[in-house]
Amino acid sequence: MAGLQPVRGTHDLLPEEYRGHRRVVETARAVAARAGYGEMSLPIFEFTEVFQRTLGETSDVVTKEMYTFEDRGGERITLRPEATAGVARALISGGLTQDLPLKVFITGPMFRYERPQKGRLRQFHQIDIELMGVAEPLGDIEVIAVGAQILEALGVLDRTTLEINTLGDAESRGAYRDALVEYLSDHKSALSEESRDRLDRNPLRILDSKNEGDRRIVEGAPQYGDHLNAESRDFFGAVLGGLDALGIAYVQNQRLVRGLDYYCHTAFEFTTTDLGAQGAVLAGGRYDGLVSTMGGPATPGVGWAGGIERLAMLTGAPEPAPRPIAMIPIGEAAIAAALPLAHRLRGAGLAVDLGFRGNLQRRMKRANKIGARAAVLLGEDELAAGAATVRDLDSGEQEQVALSALQDYLTRFR
Repeated sequence: MAGLQPVRGTHDLLPEEYRGHRRVVETARAVAARAGYGEMSLPIFEFTEVFQRTLGETSDVVTKEMYTFEDRGGERITLRPEATAGVARALISGGLTQDLPLKVFITGPMFRYERPQKGRLRQFHQIDIELMGVAEPLGDIEVIAVGAQILEALGVLDRTTLEINTLGDAESRGAYRDALVEYLSDHKSALSEESRDRLDRNPLRILDSKNEGDRRIVEGAPQYGDHLNAESRDFFGAVLGGLDALGIAYVQNQRLVRGLDYYCHTAFEFTTTDLGAQGAVLAGGRYDGLVSTMGGPATPGVGWAGGIERLAMLTGAPEPAPRPIAMIPIGEAAIAAALPLAHRLRGAGLAVDLGFRGNLQRRMKRANKIGARAAVLLGEDELAAGAATVRDLDSGEQEQVALSALQDYLTRFR
């Protein structure tokens, strides 16, 4: 029955896999917090206009990939495809423009209707940091450095490459766009249908076309760096100088672009070859025109998003779950005594698994199955003595321990 299966492009995160996700999130959260990024939570849906205005009404995300529906009140609602637009909306609607700079860390699910692929499902998860209100190159350097520190803390920085480019300011971008359109117009008949459509509305996106014919044409396209004004070159030079000072390696990639007009200056991606074709694990850039596009005051911004699924795959199998202590009561009286005892031990910070049924053999089998570190055996003899038998499940040794001393004794198995 189809209704009993997960919807295509969604995935149950069972406990073992979820530990890998949690490791990514907790590592990122801790690193971001040390750099002053406070965590915030955004609604998973917004008014559709939020994304139409920020992602471009003719972009692939808006026209093909957004989950959009009409709610019972007749409002057009969209499940968030990314986090940055929601942060910008919150900046405006929450009156946060008076408290700049705004430094935030976000994590959670995003939604895009696209062909499910390795590490990118229709419901996928991201970590995200945004820095708003800082126009200086130092902002770009910091967000890249925080991303690098997160990858380093996860043990995968040396398996990634930081690719970086500059889009320049609005003047430089306009000059390059004109030169690119002029060049591509001479090859229009040879472009793919998708790129011919983009030529008028979003020509920079043709630079990252996956079509082989388009790629051959793009090889001869004008270079972005040849159309930068002095201010843009100085800004990019300052960013690269800052990365050099921090010892963060990078390669310049002039084909790395962002299609929408509110993007400017730095664009970057941490990529890997260890996950097949889907190589970008963390990507971002500067978006000084975003907030004003949404009707707010001109507010510079820079940030990035990282795919949790891809990072979890890159980091490999998570560490095993903590090994619990198995509470094994035998008999009705022991079961009645075990419940408050387990409750008290858990309150003291010990992981205690209390089985619900079965004889001694079945309960010991379960203790071994869950990888318990020790077993606390409670039977009639133990209750009469006011004690429990504690068995070390690694060594097989056991000892009778008074119930009054049990909590302290069990800390050795924490």
